[in-house]
Amino acid sequence: MNTSDKITIFAKKLIIDIFSMNTAVIYARVSSMGDRQTTERQVADLKKYISINEMELVSVFEEKMSGAKENRPVLTQCVEYCITNKVHTLCVSGISRLGRSTKIVVNTLDELTKAGVNVYIQNLPLCTLNEDGQPNPIAKMITAVLSSFAEIERDNIKYRLNSGRELAKVKGVRMGRKVGSIKSKEQKAEEYANVIKHLKKGQSIRNTAKLCEVSVSSVQRVKKDFGL
Repeated sequence: MNTSDKITIFAKKLIIDIFSMNTAVIYARVSSMGDRQTTERQVADLKKYISINEMELVSVFEEKMSGAKENRPVLTQCVEYCITNKVHTLCVSGISRLGRSTKIVVNTLDELTKAGVNVYIQNLPLCTLNEDGQPNPIAKMITAVLSSFAEIERDNIKYRLNSGRELAKVKGVRMGRKVGSIKSKEQKAEEYANVIKHLKKGQSIRNTAKLCEVSVSSVQRVKKDFGL
């Protein structure tokens, strides 16, 4: 490698380092796959924090998936993005957004800490790295304890649900959806006729949702159900 190549590599590295000094990424998550829960509030609150601290928001990752699942594609993409691009701070609204399992939370935070990525947890509020870039020992202790509590609460909820189902079965309560509550294909075709029309014209899912004033997830279901 000649001197010119070395200078070019050094210059690129310097640009990346300077760019990453004050950059921020948002990761927001809700458990529900439907329209009942959204990440809108999480993102809005974190954007305020980023703006007040004069940071540059470079990306937002939003995911709809249970925090108990180890394989969460969007979180994986988010962590890889932060490490690859040497992002300064990853912002989350709460420790439970990273996961409901102590193992998931601790592993994720360790991976980011080793890469020099700070994690800001808004509801504490707490940063995993000090201003000198060194790990914050108090943050490590608190996040481990809180994620343990989150895991215990998840197990308790699961136990209560299972216990309730078993009691209902003993009492002869019929489980599952009520008869007739699932719409037939003909009913869906009538209800979403406008959506089907726009999809057949080649409109994108997002544009169709806007034009028909329905959710994106509803359009996705219609598209799948009718093979459009």
